[in-house]
Amino acid sequence: MIRAILPALLLAGCAALPGPSVPVGGVPPGTPDAATARTQLAALVVQTPLSLSGYERSCEKACVFGQPWMDVDGDGCDQRSQVLARDLTNVERKEGRCAVKSGTLQDPYTGETVSSVSKIQIDHVVPLAEMWRSGAANWDTGRRTEAANDLRNLVAVQGKTNQSKGDQTPDQWMPPNAGYACAYARIYVGTKASYSLTTTAAERAALDSALSTCT
Repeated sequence: MIRAILPALLLAGCAALPGPSVPVGGVPPGTPDAATARTQLAALVVQTPLSLSGYERSCEKACVFGQPWMDVDGDGCDQRSQVLARDLTNVERKEGRCAVKSGTLQDPYTGETVSSVSKIQIDHVVPLAEMWRSGAANWDTGRRTEAANDLRNLVAVQGKTNQSKGDQTPDQWMPPNAGYACAYARIYVGTKASYSLTTTAAERAALDSALSTCT
């Protein structure tokens, strides 16, 4: 069964890697603090990633992670709307509906302000393809659907930056806003630990470096 994960306000993020250092945004509720994340990272099993064979994001084909943006807690708001309402300010909803029609995002990945909802996407911090490679390929559809809709791994970000990230892991891509490195790593590690996903040596090193910036 998909567990209900209630939305709440974001908590503050932290620290820096080389590049623009603008501590913008925060972390979803349930994200481990830096010390806990370091402990969780050390406990992750290092393993060669599984094949992407069988992975299909589109529901026109296999839909291996279930229908996108489900209403997990049954309150009438799907997960996309939940995250937009949580992460944006000055939120206005469509009349009589949960869907967000306007609001302002201070994008944690770039430090930029985004004022058009159409330019905002919801990022899976641990990409679904990476979940598949690090263990989710062996799950049933229910558990994969739960993971894909877990608010702890979902962050509203600038669409074009999310597109540039794609399915890359932290050893391949980190947010351009260096001030978000610590927060990003905490979310990433917390998600992998929650679902007992594996890591690689390169990914672990990148996450350890990002966590070293936490203050």
